[in-house]
Amino acid sequence: MTAVSVATTTDLSRARSRFPQVLRSEWTKVWSVRSTMWTLLSLVVVTMGFSALFAWGQTSNLHRLSAQELATVDPTNTAMAGLAFGQLAIAVLGVMIISSEYSTGGIRTTLTAVPDRLRVLAAKWLVFGILAWVVGTITAFGAFFVAMPFWAHYDRAVSLGDPGVLRAVLGGGLIALASGMLGFALGTLLRHTAGAITAAVALLFVIPPLTNLLPGSWGNAIAIRFTTNASQNISAVVHQPGQLTPWVGYAWMTLEWVVPVLLGAYLMRRRDA
Repeated sequence: MTAVSVATTTDLSRARSRFPQVLRSEWTKVWSVRSTMWTLLSLVVVTMGFSALFAWGQTSNLHRLSAQELATVDPTNTAMAGLAFGQLAIAVLGVMIISSEYSTGGIRTTLTAVPDRLRVLAAKWLVFGILAWVVGTITAFGAFFVAMPFWAHYDRAVSLGDPGVLRAVLGGGLIALASGMLGFALGTLLRHTAGAITAAVALLFVIPPLTNLLPGSWGNAIAIRFTTNASQNISAVVHQPGQLTPWVGYAWMTLEWVVPVLLGAYLMRRRDA
């Protein structure tokens, strides 16, 4: 009787730790806390609000620009400019997806149910990645359609069918994904919510402008490849001289969150819960 009970318990444990079941569990965790909905709502509202503000401000000053300056105006990139502020919300959520379990001690329960730590991490990564990309893309399209009426008033609006525009708007969703995954990577590495959020703010907002102050060609090489300095090119239609091409820039941003995630995965296996 005891042998049968042990076998049944073992089979049940294996069933619960299969990847589809782990995915379902992580999806439930994400939506079981109010902070998820409020954080995603912040991403949408802040991004669209600032995109409208930037469009209004830039179109109001078009008459002051020279012909040469008008040639470099990029309505699509301006519409995506709100992501520079909205991305903080998705980065914070990325941190909390994993760090909150460490702060509450819930990670012990999770790892008891699913002893394979990399399977847990992969499930969290996949669930959050899909969520960040979908909501980020919806937000990017919303920001585009909110901003274009301001440009239409001056006959400078663009449509999704124009060359490079659809790629740039979809790139806005990719920026949200990369920002969220950087937060996720820092949460995995540091396992401390406040510390990881502080690091995310520094890497996304504080350090990128400062890298432009680095001297010489080596300083410029670092600056154009550093997090948001590199990723912002994916949402641009008009290429700026001296900047990376859209996909090369985004590849650098991707590398800058993939490496910390891999390091975090290694440490997750080595450290105690």
